[in-house]
Amino acid sequence: MLDTHELTRRPGTMREVARVVAAPSDLGTEVIGVPEGADMTLGLRLESVMEGVLVSGVVRATAVGECVRCLDDVSTQVTVRVQELFLYPERATAAEESGDEDAEDEPVLTDDLADIEPAVRDSLVTALPFQPLCRPDCPGLCSECGARLADDPGHHHDVVDPRWAALQTMLEESGVSDETKES
Repeated sequence: MLDTHELTRRPGTMREVARVVAAPSDLGTEVIGVPEGADMTLGLRLESVMEGVLVSGVVRATAVGECVRCLDDVSTQVTVRVQELFLYPERATAAEESGDEDAEDEPVLTDDLADIEPAVRDSLVTALPFQPLCRPDCPGLCSECGARLADDPGHHHDVVDPRWAALQTMLEESGVSDETKES
């Protein structure tokens, strides 16, 4: 919540706000997000305009999660721009009465306080990587045994084509050696 009391009803006035706040809960996706209580740096400008108070600026935070390929920990800096107009209550009421369908979705100042959490959440969560990687060329895990392919680049499994499985079984039952099979 940002206090806009000194700005309200005086178009053209401005105030800069720089602070570090604790991240709210559920700021991210299942794969990556900003942990609850982690530091978020806000660099905002609050400007009084005819309709209300315009809040704009930058939010920085560190998102943590797991690589979608190898499940290693991932940590990435996220910087997003935020811009939101908070309407004066009487402006919001007048817009709704005039039939403006979008007016009910606009944020409104409540007791000269601007709740910027929804704007920060919308900007930050959409900026997070959809599929975070520990590095761009991460080879991931073996689909057969789960071994980390980065630790063993030559890792492989000899897999018999299921269409030949019956023949493989017959060869093993007849006692044919590997040397005979190769020739």
